[in-house]
Amino acid sequence: MDIRIVSYLTSQMVFCLGAVYFIPWGISMYLQDRCSDVFFTCVFICNLVGGLLHHYGRFNKFSQNISNREGIATATFSWILCAALSGMPYWMTGVLDLSSSFFEGMSAVTTNGVTAIDSLQVLPRSILFWRGITHWLGGLGIIVIFISLLPRMSGGAFHLFVAEATGFNEDRLLPRLRSTARILFIIYLSLTLVEAVLLFICGMDLFDAVNHAMATVATAGFSTHDSGILYYDNPLIELVIFFFMILAGANFALYYKAYHRGWRVLWGDEEFRYFLYFVFATSCVVSLSVFWGTEEGIWNSIRHGFFMVASFSSTTGFVSANYEQWPPIAKLALVLLYFTGGCAGSTAGGIKIARFVVLVRMTLVELKRVLHPKMLFSVKFEGKPLTIAVLAQISRFFFLYVISIVVLSILFAATGVSLTEAIFGVMACISSCGAAFGGIGLDGEFVHISSAGKMVLTLAMLLGRLEIYTVLVMLRKEFWRLNSRW
Repeated sequence: MDIRIVSYLTSQMVFCLGAVYFIPWGISMYLQDRCSDVFFTCVFICNLVGGLLHHYGRFNKFSQNISNREGIATATFSWILCAALSGMPYWMTGVLDLSSSFFEGMSAVTTNGVTAIDSLQVLPRSILFWRGITHWLGGLGIIVIFISLLPRMSGGAFHLFVAEATGFNEDRLLPRLRSTARILFIIYLSLTLVEAVLLFICGMDLFDAVNHAMATVATAGFSTHDSGILYYDNPLIELVIFFFMILAGANFALYYKAYHRGWRVLWGDEEFRYFLYFVFATSCVVSLSVFWGTEEGIWNSIRHGFFMVASFSSTTGFVSANYEQWPPIAKLALVLLYFTGGCAGSTAGGIKIARFVVLVRMTLVELKRVLHPKMLFSVKFEGKPLTIAVLAQISRFFFLYVISIVVLSILFAATGVSLTEAIFGVMACISSCGAAFGGIGLDGEFVHISSAGKMVLTLAMLLGRLEIYTVLVMLRKEFWRLNSRW
């Protein structure tokens, strides 16, 4: 691996983040909320760090290519560094200590939605907008946005895209990767603008509408109010957010195909179809259990049941009701959504619906094989049989996902939290959902967690966002050998 290439590419990411800092700086100057000096200092620090990395780094797009290892290292280091730099305003303003600021920054860029801030109401609007824009940038992926907006580096940019992208069946819409990334970015931006307009029409002020639109499309869940969506208690606002959470949980490449080939493409996509089936079926189970097990009427049971299922399945983490008071079957259904998540190619976290469907089909095939050991069976997805390599990859990923939850839960429990808090806290972070159970993070608030606990959860966020392999592969010795290029 050539560390100079990684250093150069990471410097470009840091320069981009420094440029984005001018947005909250301008807002602070306009509102005169006394945070302009903080944001200007952040711009200076980003440029200083970026300049040092650029000075050491070296990359010639005409004579050098980005290998798989450089793509992995750039994705991982960029996320860690951008998380640290994104958390600077919270520390500089005295809102959070240093470890909590890093935790908040990682939560933003990984679109997790958990927060260490005790009260959002007292924060300046420029700080609140910075929280919103950082998780919006992390939604589609800093790497994807980086490729789409900057000049094409070389064919090796594919490794940057793959290192950040999620799922096992990523489609390239256009022959040129940069064109693909740019199309995805335009779709992402368009959905955000449309939702912001609709939320404004439904009663939010412009600032809240833009922030919640960014949070929804990024499936992040950051709000500008301590009580989140409960602050509004508005069915129309919840309906708009519900609709866009479903859209954000689908593969963004589908919308480009639907634009050119017709909207039937959406229903023709097997993963999206199963995603809708699963959301609808789970919503019905949750709504009925809430209706029968609480004093809620049928309308509120359906309203909150469907909203919460969409929130958990898209891993957005918005909360419209106190689900801790719901019957066990409703809470168990929501816990299942930690694993399934949204579709591959979406901004959602979790294992992804495509993998979940394939795992179920693999199980059914194995049951048939027990009865008919001499027969040959194949596992199909989208009407095509999957190779042994793909099936093995999905099985290994599921195993690593579960093992990661177990190991991280043990480490988190060692920091002094209860077993229930440890398990659900880790699951909420590794799935990028944010909302948890057992008295921890009902609204994504992890204020009382120790610094050591926050570092464990920060690792869970990073593993979940980069889908485990990208981070763990860096623990192998051969990854760092200079004389080996994959």
